[in-house]
Amino acid sequence: MLTVGVDVGSIMTKAVIMSDTAWQSVVIPTGYSPRDAGTEALESLLREYKLSRGDIDMIIGTGYGRVALSFIDKAVTEITCHARGAHYLVESTDMVIDIGGQDSKVILTDGAGNVTNFVMNDKCAAGTGRFLQVMATALGCDVSDLAGLARGADPAQVSSMCTVFAESEVISLLAQGVGKDWIIAGIHRSVATRVAAMAERLGKGDKLTFTGGVSKNEGVRECLVRNLGREIITVPASHLAGALGAALIAKSHWNLIREQH
Repeated sequence: MLTVGVDVGSIMTKAVIMSDTAWQSVVIPTGYSPRDAGTEALESLLREYKLSRGDIDMIIGTGYGRVALSFIDKAVTEITCHARGAHYLVESTDMVIDIGGQDSKVILTDGAGNVTNFVMNDKCAAGTGRFLQVMATALGCDVSDLAGLARGADPAQVSSMCTVFAESEVISLLAQGVGKDWIIAGIHRSVATRVAAMAERLGKGDKLTFTGGVSKNEGVRECLVRNLGREIITVPASHLAGALGAALIAKSHWNLIREQH
């Protein structure tokens, strides 16, 4: 059996191909066209493993761009996919913190990858990867460098949760001579404070797993740990949880179809 999960995010598109025994992934920038990014991610996987579309038993799409994908067999929300993918990566996960480019979510699960409750922030860029990207640009650095630059620094006060006002606040702090490391630490704390408040509204999970693109930022993870007072797990594939979950759900659907026939 071969299944594929394609997670089209606002910044990056991830695709996972899964067999009965292993899985592989590809990650590309989404760019201006979610449809093209999803298609290219799938074609990259097929080229890499010398497969055709007919070799794939089922494809599930997720992420904000899932509705643009004409080649998928089914679309599933990223909340459902991240819950399933997080459980696959970290067994018995019962709370998932997913911070992506466009929104942030906290998901409660039953410990077996099934969603029981969730909250999300999708009305504002604050607390998302886009917020970090805008702040990095204002600081003249790459978003992937933020965690390293802020390591060990005391956080400056970044009080505004509006991306536009926070950017102005960052520029003002730079003009005052505040170090970039302190400013970045303050930005990390600002993101973590907002997301931790969402988590507290849902209650306390016993095993927390951090997913989404921002899970690669160790500075944000450390701030979340301090805010919540609990360990938060990340693994190297945490940013792939959505695509992994989609591939796993495709596998379950295909097994069900086979049983019915």
